[in-house]
Amino acid sequence: MRENYLTVKGFGESEIVISKSRFLTYIERAETEEDALSFIERIKKMHHNATHNCSAYMIGEHDHIQKANDDGEPSGTAGVPMLEVLKKQGLKDTVVVVTRYFGGIKLGGGGLIRAYGKATTEGLLAAQVVERKLHHFMKITVDYTWLGKVENEIRGSSYTLEEIRYLEGVEIIVSVLNEEEEQFRNWVTEMTNGQANIAFEKAQFIEFIVDK
Repeated sequence: MRENYLTVKGFGESEIVISKSRFLTYIERAETEEDALSFIERIKKMHHNATHNCSAYMIGEHDHIQKANDDGEPSGTAGVPMLEVLKKQGLKDTVVVVTRYFGGIKLGGGGLIRAYGKATTEGLLAAQVVERKLHHFMKITVDYTWLGKVENEIRGSSYTLEEIRYLEGVEIIVSVLNEEEEQFRNWVTEMTNGQANIAFEKAQFIEFIVDK
């Protein structure tokens, strides 16, 4: 299972005008090829009268699904440069559609490559890139006499206190980076003189906005 990777936060759209042609960009997270194709089809229906609806997507832990479609533009001038932007930014599970309404001025091969690349980049800024980091949610069970010390130590640490459950004993749920679990266990054991029970509860991705 992958631990850390980049993708988009969610849906985003943008528009640029180049030599009177309008380029509308739509971006979404897609974790399966079916999701990507469904999104592309939805945008195509929305802009069924557009000159072109070009698309690209990257899906899978090892980017094993990569597709680019020029939708009538000269071969290699639309879908491929869109896909290259996704690759350059290291994005996974991402689909992009750039809709073009022709403005009457031909851009040439190089101009089209630059235009579709720029449109994709602008769309990614709108959608926002996030880094998803795999965290282990750890459950610390202690006697209530330890609650104040443990809570204060966690709040002052790099770990994140997610929840406190007030039961027969107090349960403190903390999210810890996957690779820091052993270090965390040792830290809590030392802090509580071995009086805490520490258990893995679940694995979950937490997202962080990536500033571009």
